[in-house]
Amino acid sequence: MHIKELPEKWASTGRIQKPVMNLNLQLPLELSANLMALKDIYPGRTLEQLLLDLLTAAIDELEESFPYKQGIEVIAEDEFGDPMYQDIGLTPCFLELTKFYRNKFTHEPELKIEHKFI
Repeated sequence: MHIKELPEKWASTGRIQKPVMNLNLQLPLELSANLMALKDIYPGRTLEQLLLDLLTAAIDELEESFPYKQGIEVIAEDEFGDPMYQDIGLTPCFLELTKFYRNKFTHEPELKIEHKFI
């Protein structure tokens, strides 16, 4: 999902996802004002939904921006027969850690993690 897709999504009905992790955030005044303005513009959305969508889109775009770092192992060939090398940059590390935490949350549903950002 991209940031530019959010207004269209927010204009339609949404579904609430059950949280896995509870966060207690203290936001700067300007961000708080921005969020409240978005809530007024999209009254069918909760603050949680808005934050979840913004965070999802930001992480998706960040992942896309990770630079490719060529490894030495050939993992495939392209349509021209040229070698394609493994990525040893941030993307595989990010994906591996994401999978680790997804499995941890899935297999330990009673696990409640609270992060407090100050």
